[in-house]
Amino acid sequence: AGDGTTREEPGAPAGTPAQPGLTAEEKDTVRRGVFGALSYVSQADPGFFATFKESVAGSRALAAAPEGVRDLLKAEGFPTPPRGTAEEVTPAVMDQLGAAVGLLQGKAPEHVEGFKAVVLGACDAVANASKGVAPEASAVIDQVRRALADAQPGPASAEDVEGRHRHG
Repeated sequence: AGDGTTREEPGAPAGTPAQPGLTAEEKDTVRRGVFGALSYVSQADPGFFATFKESVAGSRALAAAPEGVRDLLKAEGFPTPPRGTAEEVTPAVMDQLGAAVGLLQGKAPEHVEGFKAVVLGACDAVANASKGVAPEASAVIDQVRRALADAQPGPASAEDVEGRHRHG
C-alpha cells in the first residue's frame, strides 16, 4: 500500500509478512487482550503445575496462529496481565479484548476473524491443559467469546473502549 504498510493478500506466497498499520502502542493493546484472556482462563483453575501446563499450551496455540496474527503478537517480553480480584480483573480483560478487536476492525480488518479464532483456541488449550476444562474456566471462556463478539469497530485506543464500557 502507498502508506508504507503491506497487507497479507489471499494467495500470497507462504512466509509473506503481514504488517497491518498498527503503532507499537496499538500492538501492545492487541497483545494485552490476548495475554490477559489467557491469564484470566488460567486463574479460573489455579494450581502451580496446572499453571505451568497452561502456559505451555497457550504458547503452543499462539505459535500455531496464522502468520498475520502471529506478527501482531510479536514483541519483546510479555505484557503484565491485570491483577486483582475476579471482580476487578474481569472488566479489565474484557475491555482489553474489546480494544484489541476494535483496533483490528478499524486498522487491520483482514486479521479480525483470525485473531478471534486464535484467542478462543488458545483459551481452550489453556483450559484443557490440566485435567480437562473446569466449570469456572468454561464460564470465563464464555465471557471471552462474548467480549470478542460484542467488540465495536474503530476505537483509537484502549482508553476509548474502557470509557465506552463504563459509560455505555
